[in-house]
Amino acid sequence: MPPVPGSGLAKGLAVTLRTMTKKTVTEQYPEHQPELPPRTRGVIGLFEENCTVCMLCARECPDWCIYIDSHKETVPPAAPGGRERSRNVLDRFAIDFALCMYCGICIEVCPFDALFWSPEFEYAETDIHELTHERDKLREWMWTVPAPPALDPGAEEPKELAAARKAAEKLAAAQATAEPAAGHATEPAAESAPRPAPEGDA
Repeated sequence: MPPVPGSGLAKGLAVTLRTMTKKTVTEQYPEHQPELPPRTRGVIGLFEENCTVCMLCARECPDWCIYIDSHKETVPPAAPGGRERSRNVLDRFAIDFALCMYCGICIEVCPFDALFWSPEFEYAETDIHELTHERDKLREWMWTVPAPPALDPGAEEPKELAAARKAAEKLAAAQATAEPAAGHATEPAAESAPRPAPEGDA
């Protein structure tokens, strides 16, 4: 059936009329903070303890707005006779939010969960050069990151948690079997110890 001429115009006017009759709601910002969705892409927080300076975030960033500097340190061997190892130490981690387009690629590619979305959005500056925030500021934003949503009740247990739980159960079982064995080992020793002679026989 062909559309009725003018039906599109009528639908548009109906939407306009419905909007005109609604009450206008104005958010009184900044006196009242807006209620943002829990996973709002406001700014990027850095948890630098997890950063291994792998440079994946800087290499994958399409805007090249992540600046990372590091140096290598020698780690002594963990056991005698072992060899020394070297590790990367983070010196600088900065993000230029004047260039960032909030695509989230850096957060997705980070293999060690060092970058997170924070809902903070009040970081405007009068000078564009001050929009390059160093790791101290990125760390402050880390504590505003909301907790991740709860897992689906029917979802499988994460492999990391399952491995940690099995290791804890195995260690507890080993300790439980070791304690009775240690108790039985000390009992014969106590029985074989010489008894003191009675005072009358001395």
